[in-house]
Amino acid sequence: MKAEIGIIGGSGLYSMDGFETLEEAHIETPFGPPSDNYVLGTLAGRRVAFLSRHGQGHRLSPSELNYRANIYGMKALGVERIISLSAVGSLKEEHRPLDFVIPDQFFDRTRGRVSTFFGEGLVAHVSFADPVCPQLAAVAADACRAAGVNVKEGGTYLCMEGPAFSTKAESNVYRSWGMDVIGMTNLQEAKLAREAEICYVTVAMVTDYDCWHADHDSVTVNDIIGNLMKNAENACQVVAAAVAAMPTGRSCKCGSALSHAIITDHKLVPEATRKKLGILIEKYFV
Repeated sequence: MKAEIGIIGGSGLYSMDGFETLEEAHIETPFGPPSDNYVLGTLAGRRVAFLSRHGQGHRLSPSELNYRANIYGMKALGVERIISLSAVGSLKEEHRPLDFVIPDQFFDRTRGRVSTFFGEGLVAHVSFADPVCPQLAAVAADACRAAGVNVKEGGTYLCMEGPAFSTKAESNVYRSWGMDVIGMTNLQEAKLAREAEICYVTVAMVTDYDCWHADHDSVTVNDIIGNLMKNAENACQVVAAAVAAMPTGRSCKCGSALSHAIITDHKLVPEATRKKLGILIEKYFV
């Protein structure tokens, strides 16, 4: 079975109302195994693929995720749009716990993660000035409102390495830079989705304020878990509303991101590299 819309998030989405599971798909990729099997089914009459980012039971840390395999697997399934759900900390008073933020920018504070499919004799430089698909962001924001979730459109997601959280000094520096929310996973997903010519949006779900906040030390683990559970419930409603309202066609530029990005003379690209990246580049090598 193929899919048209991909969802990356937690396993709680698999049991959402209206989602009819058809099968699980194990995808082999040239970059190794994805985080888990893809759960394929239909939602609001659309073909959807779910992937548990950290694997069933949350086995993989942000630094251990095979981002290339996760996005390549979506591409192999035919996915054209990805909605990525991510728990985040807030770096601004205005982004309160249980709010959802639809960032339109990312800032990279990770170290040494692989965030490109290219190399090995094939160089490509995609445009990443605007890393989020505007069409998909609008659909996600409207879906939040339809689900009754308080949503903020725009802002910057700072992607840190982890797995430890920030020091207060780091958190305050990020605030001085004007960052909005902080997480550990979505920058690499966004870059690779752009290279794969897949539309991408992050739905950043605020669980608590980062450690800069005066009330941070009074927040208990039970408080955070409670917010996580409520956010997961809201996420199911947002995903359902977004899929139901998703346009059939794409009016953005995401689907042609590689059209002017491949720099290497096609005749000089090693055959092994062309084969490895086949589904990503084949239309440009005919």
